[in-house]
Amino acid sequence: MSFNRRDALRRGGVVAAITGLTGIQGSAALAADNLKWGREADVVVIGSGASGLPAAIVAREAGCSVIVVEAQNHIGGHAITSGGNVPLGGGTSQQKKYGIVDSPDLVFRDLTDWSVVEPNGFPDYRYNDREIIRAFADNSVATFEWLIAHGVVFVDKVPDGAGGNAVGNSVPREHHAAAMDWPLVQTGQPAPSDSRTTMSTGNGLMQPLAAAARKAGVEILLGHKMSALHRMGGRVQGIAADHHGTKLNIRARKAVIIASGGSSGNVNFRRMFDPRLTEEYCGLAGMPWSDQDASGEIAAMAVGASLWGLYNQTGEFGYKVTKAARIGCQYGYHLEWMPGSSVFDRARATGLRVVDWQNVITVNMLGKRFYDETGPQFTTNDFGSIDPYVQDSYLNAKNVKYNPNNFINAAMADIGDGHNGGGPIWAIFDADAVAREKWNPAPPDVDTGAGFFFSASTIGDLARKIMMKYQRLPMPSENLEATVARYNTFVESGMDEDFGKPKPLYKIAKAPFYAAWATPVIHDTRAGLRINAKCQVIDMNGEVIPGLYCNGEAAGGFSEHGLARATCQGYIAGKHAAAERIRT
Repeated sequence: MSFNRRDALRRGGVVAAITGLTGIQGSAALAADNLKWGREADVVVIGSGASGLPAAIVAREAGCSVIVVEAQNHIGGHAITSGGNVPLGGGTSQQKKYGIVDSPDLVFRDLTDWSVVEPNGFPDYRYNDREIIRAFADNSVATFEWLIAHGVVFVDKVPDGAGGNAVGNSVPREHHAAAMDWPLVQTGQPAPSDSRTTMSTGNGLMQPLAAAARKAGVEILLGHKMSALHRMGGRVQGIAADHHGTKLNIRARKAVIIASGGSSGNVNFRRMFDPRLTEEYCGLAGMPWSDQDASGEIAAMAVGASLWGLYNQTGEFGYKVTKAARIGCQYGYHLEWMPGSSVFDRARATGLRVVDWQNVITVNMLGKRFYDETGPQFTTNDFGSIDPYVQDSYLNAKNVKYNPNNFINAAMADIGDGHNGGGPIWAIFDADAVAREKWNPAPPDVDTGAGFFFSASTIGDLARKIMMKYQRLPMPSENLEATVARYNTFVESGMDEDFGKPKPLYKIAKAPFYAAWATPVIHDTRAGLRINAKCQVIDMNGEVIPGLYCNGEAAGGFSEHGLARATCQGYIAGKHAAAERIRT
């Protein structure tokens, strides 16, 4: 007898995540008595990042047995590769220590302020889900103190706005997790001894939480990728997982918590929000340590879950898509993967950090410039961005000077061939630029083997060498030669007649010449599954899906980037999942 999805839900069958959007393999709907559980626990958590580990620890310390399934062979998710900036406010002990007056109500009003807009007119907070923000505001202080109690050491300084991203304008809330003695995932070595208490890193957040999870008795199954959610009798009863080809069904007697980290690494999923984000945007921040493959969202949608907060993904504010900070490598975010890292075999290069964009020109796959290279990426609201600032005042928007930063949009524009996606962006420079920037244009600093860096003795030969997976059209050598020649005349005249670059400074004239991958980088996810204040997942009818929770970047309704919402929602989800009734 065959079942369609509606029949499976009505008859209590198992709905698996059947989709081609990820590597998830679904099964046909099964009768409940055909399902064999290989393992079981009270709470099953999907993911060991900044939302998964807090959820697991909270549930375990509430008396639950907990299994965490982690697709990678290491813990930490994107969070462990981050800068460790944790904007938890509302009156934390560190805010109070330094005389900063904050409250949950102030946090809530900041993060739902309709009047805050960026210079391009995009609002940071207008589309936030009020229920979710209220829960975050009310639990932020408790989460901060909980992190300290579980081994996280924060840099002892005044909270600030460094590393913030849509975290509120009224008072500084950014706390910074200290590196301490933990080996850094980027290098494989601890931070220098003189900076371990002052350097902020996600490693300083996630390593103590991993230690706390193991101490509490949380079981972490590494290399186990969730492949489906099992929903029977209306409830989510557990998950299917794959461990290097071995299938395993894990029962959750109380709840499953999706903490899988978001969707930015899934090409077809992210293109629902922005059709321009095609395959060439392959340098997702946090990779190759961890991916954001939308597996949690897709599996939940297959059992009826709704997506939520889509504007927060499409709005041009914050750093969802960034300018490349490092060029000549696939993973061009601010992270510097060093040869000592356990994932350097996949990262392949450290990349060249650009200090001054006057030293390069950027061209599209046709070899043509498209924007002022010194142009910044999208802006975001943080503490002090608006001065003076009055919550909910029409003057906040009225006083903003319209000044859009369109480098990202120009870089992602089509080339007129009818295809979506802007294609590769290349930074073009010469030997003099290498000397000025003090670059080493050779491995391991650049990735020559996979086609993210090229060099040649002439500009024409350089264009002809650019052949790689994402360069769908050959770069016409005459285009690049003409582009460089024209730009050199702008240096002579001191005026960029094409894109208004402020006084072009340096000619591209001394061989050898170089082309380095400089394509924009996808950073984070701010849309995902619909949840309520308890982090329970909501279906398309606005009803709770029993036994299913979600938090962090896999959840929608929250414009803020990163670690604060992940840790706080992990704290909330773990508490409420632990309070569920055990099902026999």
